[in-house]
Amino acid sequence: MAFPSSLLRPRAIAAVATLTAIGLTGCGGGGGGGTTISGAGATFPAAAYQRWSSDYAAETGNQVNYQSVGSGAGVRQFAAGTVDFGASDEQLSEEDFKAGAAGQRGALQIPMLGGTVTPAYNNADCPDLKLTQAQLADIFLGKIKDWKDLGCPSKPITVAHRSDGSGTTYAFTNSLACFSPEWSKSVGKGKSVNWPVGVGAKGNEGVAGLLSNTPGSIGYVNLAYVRDPLRPVALQNKDGQFVLASVASGAAALNNVVLNDKLGGEDCNPAGAESFPIVAFTWILAYETGYGDKKAEAVRNFLDWSLGEAPQKQAAELGYVPLTGEVLNKARAEVAKIGS
Repeated sequence: MAFPSSLLRPRAIAAVATLTAIGLTGCGGGGGGGTTISGAGATFPAAAYQRWSSDYAAETGNQVNYQSVGSGAGVRQFAAGTVDFGASDEQLSEEDFKAGAAGQRGALQIPMLGGTVTPAYNNADCPDLKLTQAQLADIFLGKIKDWKDLGCPSKPITVAHRSDGSGTTYAFTNSLACFSPEWSKSVGKGKSVNWPVGVGAKGNEGVAGLLSNTPGSIGYVNLAYVRDPLRPVALQNKDGQFVLASVASGAAALNNVVLNDKLGGEDCNPAGAESFPIVAFTWILAYETGYGDKKAEAVRNFLDWSLGEAPQKQAAELGYVPLTGEVLNKARAEVAKIGS
């Protein structure tokens, strides 16, 4: 796969509520008589999905309601059949593909975007922080407790993490397990883990808000949620280089990820001098059958539109990595399988 290598500066995005309900009625196209579809799941892509839903509604008159409740809740709602689509930053397990409505109606796992999960911090006295992979793991293990141990003025470190089931947490802990044998043995990886230290908040929005309101704190969020007073950490990658999260460094890393036949894939510590070490795809989960003709067409049309050039470019402006090449073609082919 080939992702764009140009560096795009993320735009500042408006604060999003912990529970983001995106329901935007269009003023053009369908004249208010369009079909409504609903989805729920990952907070990681919520900024992009919010923008897409607004623009799609304006063009077509079709309404898209999306609740950013976290990947874990999104997968559960998808299995329960209570939404038209789910969303997750962690690829589905074999059990997920067979559970409830996913197994009965056939589950499709469609990559929509890529992105970075960056450590972010709030400490004006410690600009341009660089961390090794071992240091990052030790902070979240509670072994590094004061900013002075990182070469900054002394101040207690407050660790922030997700309190809900989260694909962002899966990507972050999956990488920590690769960075640190101690983390792998004592904490492990997952959408939820038993955190050794720290304060929890719901969603990327919640963690970003907690960090913003807590001087001396450090946590992890998608790059789209890093805005003043937060700063991203320059994190050492597998090749030993200290790299900031960006569209370019995310694309360099995701170029190393090989997708399987169900379009899942991950790399916990991608190689490459320009690669950011914590990256993930984010997926929409749709059904092959059981929608009815009108709803199936509505879901297909929205997802196919979202994979178009303009929406993917908009996502890049927000700090996400747009899909290109083979991955984009495979995603579109998967969307085409959505039937009534």
